[in-house]
Amino acid sequence: MILNKKEVNLEELGIIGQNNIHRNLSVDHLIDDIIENKEGVIGLKGAAMVDTGIYTGRSPKDKYIVEEKSSVDDIWWGDVNKKISSEIFDILYNKILDYYNKNNKSKTYVFDGFAGADKNYALNIRIIAKKAWQSHFVHNMFIRPNKDELEGFIPEFTIINASEVHNKDFKKLGMNSETFIIFNLQKKIAIIGGTEYGGEMKKGIFSVLHYLLPQKNVLSMHCSANVDLKYQNPVIFFGLSGTGKTTLSTDPNRPLIGDDEHGWSDDGIFNFEGGCYAKLINLNPEEEPDIYNAIRKGALVENVVYDSTTKKIDFSDGSKTQNTRVSYPLNHIENSVYSKGQPSIAGHPEKIIFLTCDAYGIIPPVSRLNPNQAMYHFISGYTAKVAGTELGVTEPVATFSPCFGGPFLTLHPLRYAELLKVKMQQFNTKIYMVNTGWVGNTAQSGEKRFSLPKTRLIINSILDGSIEKSDFHKDPYFKFDIPKTIPEIESSLLNPIEAWADKQTYGEIATKLVHKFQENYKKYDLGDNEVLAGGPLLNR
Repeated sequence: MILNKKEVNLEELGIIGQNNIHRNLSVDHLIDDIIENKEGVIGLKGAAMVDTGIYTGRSPKDKYIVEEKSSVDDIWWGDVNKKISSEIFDILYNKILDYYNKNNKSKTYVFDGFAGADKNYALNIRIIAKKAWQSHFVHNMFIRPNKDELEGFIPEFTIINASEVHNKDFKKLGMNSETFIIFNLQKKIAIIGGTEYGGEMKKGIFSVLHYLLPQKNVLSMHCSANVDLKYQNPVIFFGLSGTGKTTLSTDPNRPLIGDDEHGWSDDGIFNFEGGCYAKLINLNPEEEPDIYNAIRKGALVENVVYDSTTKKIDFSDGSKTQNTRVSYPLNHIENSVYSKGQPSIAGHPEKIIFLTCDAYGIIPPVSRLNPNQAMYHFISGYTAKVAGTELGVTEPVATFSPCFGGPFLTLHPLRYAELLKVKMQQFNTKIYMVNTGWVGNTAQSGEKRFSLPKTRLIINSILDGSIEKSDFHKDPYFKFDIPKTIPEIESSLLNPIEAWADKQTYGEIATKLVHKFQENYKKYDLGDNEVLAGGPLLNR
């Protein structure tokens, strides 16, 4: 439906004379426009398929935040949040306005919706784009309003996507490239140019929520979450790529709240999103049926290789990118609370699980963390790349991402860690670390990772509370509480020092890993405080 300026006022943004504005189009209309505009094709089970151009992932070196009075003292400035002046923002904002105003007869797509399933903390967002598939993407990823909610809708943050606009003067302006993603928190506007990748919009709003919600005593989290069949006993899973976060949070006996972004308020947890954005590389329909079955009409597939005649996707082909993706609304996941007619919210989590894939074989398969340890390891956000997975990687490589989502943090990691500690103490939440990697050997040994069925037994013991019936003893390096017994799992596997045949090598590698944690910790300039008290003790 074409709307007039009274229904969607873009002129207050400087976008004038738009005679072809389309607001919150249905999926059917968006798909029709994708085809008509030659932006993509129809593929597997009616899903739209598009290519995102030269950018098949986020461009973190091109992300900036405007340095201005209202936020300058709060932002965690550095490589993640690079400063840019309001003058440069205005220059590029005007370039985007020129682009929109010169193309005022072509369709302008507007999505109005929400980020946050809890209405008490939801952010009204507006996303403006010239490409139908970009509007389809945000329609999938954010929470779609009903007709009544659209009446009198006032956006609290706006993204203007002008992916076809390039900053040719980037060197003169002291920027990284022709691409730019700039957030002006004072004006409540972000602008995107030079990249088509849809994930910039999704993670851009996530970054804004990371700024706004802690000011309301809400912990913003990069995590998945599920509940039991009575919609009780919520659990949160944190973990970087390759740790098993998606796999382990997908459980036939536990409906999914969400797979990526959540908030934790004084009322409980809530999903930020209305959809999922899943990786497709090497997708196996038998091992990940939920994702495969979600690829149907209403889903949007990105950057896959497919047969030009049959449109059959080759999920194993990463020649375009290893970051092949699909976005789909939550109702495409049969076992989600949303699909069962429930809002994507729950009470306070009784358990939180930090997932790591430790390729050094030092972290126990499961351990219980005290509040200070929880803060330390939340700030650390540890996992390890496995030798052979990337060119030049010949031995395990420790990877740290603060709060398990460093690229999206706008405040210092300590702010989120402090909120985590307060909430876990206030609501009596237990935190466990689960290692889905190697135990008793490094990844270089040729031995397999810790068994997935055994990891599920561990997860189940955490969820049903039976793990607490075990006696515990201390890890010699990280001082975690390690359970001595878990039903159906050999006790020798639970304690790395027992699992290692070569005790001397174990000690050498453990010392090496501890040093890596300590060096990483120095980045945050926290000094000797309660967080440090939760870290490994070696040479402290």
